[in-house]
Amino acid sequence: MNHEADFHADRCRQTRADLALALRAAARFGLSEGVCNHFSVELADGSGRFLLNPRGLLWSEVQADDIVMVDTHGEALVGRHPVESTAMHIHSGIHRLARQTVVLHTHMPYATALTLTQDRALDTALSQNAMRFHGRVAIDPHYNGLALDQREGERIARAMGSADIAFLANHGVVVCGARMDHAFDDLYYLERACMAQVLAQSTGRPLQPADAATAARVASQMHSERLQSELFFEALRRTV
Repeated sequence: MNHEADFHADRCRQTRADLALALRAAARFGLSEGVCNHFSVELADGSGRFLLNPRGLLWSEVQADDIVMVDTHGEALVGRHPVESTAMHIHSGIHRLARQTVVLHTHMPYATALTLTQDRALDTALSQNAMRFHGRVAIDPHYNGLALDQREGERIARAMGSADIAFLANHGVVVCGARMDHAFDDLYYLERACMAQVLAQSTGRPLQPADAATAARVASQMHSERLQSELFFEALRRTV
C-alpha cells in the first residue's frame, strides 16, 4: 500500500480540501476551541485509514496540504505536521467500532453547556432545529478525563452505539455522517438547536416541547431535505 501516492491521488486531495473547508467554516461560526478538537474522514477504499487535522494549527488556517493521513490504530502515515494523541484515540475508536465515515468532535459552547446539565443533552422535541436530531442522539454519561489511550476512544465509540450524534458528559459532542456536507450541516444546526434551548432555559420559564410523534415526523421531513445540506456546503466553498 503506497500511502504517499494515495494521499496525493485526486479523490483524496478533494477529501482533504473538503475537510479543511469544514474546519475553516467551523471556526467562522464559532465552533472551534483554540487549536484543540478534531475532524476526520475515513478513506473510501476500506483500508481503515483516515484523514485528520494536525496538531497546533488554528482551524481558521488549515488548508488541504495541512491534513494528515492516519492508520486504523491512530499512527500518522503521511503529512507534514504532527497529530495530537487524544484525537487519534477518539477518532480511530469511532471509525473502527462505530463504523462512521465522518467524525466531527467539538467543544462548541452551547452543545457543551448542555453536557454539563443533569439531562446531559439536547431535548430533541423542543425546537424545529432540535427535531432533526430526534432518534439520533446517544449520551455518554461517564466522563473519564482525557483520552490518552486507545481504551477511552473505544469506550466512547461503544457508548455511541448506532447513533450518529453523541453528547459526551462534561466534555463536548461528536457528530458523525456518511458525507462531510451532511455531517457539517448537522454540526452547525446542532449548535443552533442547543443555543435556542440554553436561551430558553435562561428565561426561567417552563419549556414546552412538541410531542414525540411530531418530533419524529419533522426528523423524517428534514432527512428527506438533504439537498439543503449540500447547498450549504457549496455556499461555504464560495465564501470560506
